[in-house]
Amino acid sequence: MSRTKWILTLVGVIVVAFILWRIVSGTGKPSGADAGMDTPVPVTVVPASPQNVPIYLTSQGTVQALNTVNVQPQVGGQLMQLDFTEGGPVKQGQVLAQIDPRTLQAQLDQATSKRAQDVAQLETAKANLERSENPKYAPYVAQIDRITQKNTVAQYQAAVAADNASIQDTKVQLGFTKITSPIDGLAGIRQVDPGNVITTSTTIVTVTQTHPIYVIFTLAGKYLDEVRAAQAKAPLTVATLDASNNVVEGDGKLLVIGNQIDPSTGSFQLKAEFPNANNQLFPGQYANTRLEVSVAADALVVPTAAVQRGPNGDYVWLVTDKPPHPADSSAAPAGKGKSRRGSVPADKHAADNKPAKYVTMQPVTTGGEAGDNGLIVTKGLKAGDQVVTAGQFRLKEGSKVNPMKPGEVPAPPTTAQIKAAAQDSGRGRRR
Repeated sequence: MSRTKWILTLVGVIVVAFILWRIVSGTGKPSGADAGMDTPVPVTVVPASPQNVPIYLTSQGTVQALNTVNVQPQVGGQLMQLDFTEGGPVKQGQVLAQIDPRTLQAQLDQATSKRAQDVAQLETAKANLERSENPKYAPYVAQIDRITQKNTVAQYQAAVAADNASIQDTKVQLGFTKITSPIDGLAGIRQVDPGNVITTSTTIVTVTQTHPIYVIFTLAGKYLDEVRAAQAKAPLTVATLDASNNVVEGDGKLLVIGNQIDPSTGSFQLKAEFPNANNQLFPGQYANTRLEVSVAADALVVPTAAVQRGPNGDYVWLVTDKPPHPADSSAAPAGKGKSRRGSVPADKHAADNKPAKYVTMQPVTTGGEAGDNGLIVTKGLKAGDQVVTAGQFRLKEGSKVNPMKPGEVPAPPTTAQIKAAAQDSGRGRRR
């Protein structure tokens, strides 16, 4: 090997040895970022509080009108006029349409005339019968003639009775030429126009009764016994919700619990009634429903934002006075506890003399929703425990924190804190 190659090899070995020495000598010396690990992390905390929480069962349902009537004429004829406003309210007995009555009026006149004719013939037959039965003329009248006269009277009496029935029927048919609403409700869109010839199968308009109104919904069969037991104690309340889970109508009452479970879906039907005073519910629309079955007394509630999902289940960041365990390398200072010259003690990073606060990952078991922004905790916490609701992304086990109330802003750093941070950052750059 030449002299030049030996020199280059020696220089390379020296360079590699220097790099390794720098790496080994720098181990255990925290950088400027590590020097600031003891600075408390500002977090928002809320105490777990006992509350009386309503227990709800949610589902989806369909709004159903109290009554729906397809208004159809009972007699045919030409439609003369419509007397309602599409989409507007109508009252029971209100005239909705008028059919040409002239044909039926003529039939009524004919029936009336026929009755008058039969009445006259009946009077004649009665007079003949009375004369035949008079003792003065009875000896001169044959028995068969008297029988015939009696039968003639009965025949005309029947004819007059038939005429009366015909007149009554024609009057009823004539009354059907004025089409009225059978219920109070809202008129739909008309299906015919004035001038059309309509029959008894023609639908003129559909009227729906929406005060009150029904909501039909389903629940899983496993809740049947719970709902029936709760309904036996007191009438249950039902609310309808919009897509954002805001209450649309909250004054519904459960009327009917289905008497069987659908084997294909494993669910049962329920019917609730709503006053619908503000016309928020419309027949045929889908509605999210919320049935209140009970109230959990003194249930422990935390904000929904406090509960995190981990690989081992739900957990919260619990604020505690206990410092991290010494074996926890993520929280213990580097260098096996040896202090560095010029470093700032951890307790002096705080802006005041409050005791240091730390966080720990606390597993919890939740038991359902509590309102729109709360969860019931059945295991893992006790009343008064402080849990973190904002700032979790900067936390790890044993992190020191600066607890704040909701809406509170952290205080600006003091001059001493700024100088200490600058010194730590400078030392980190020099190393």
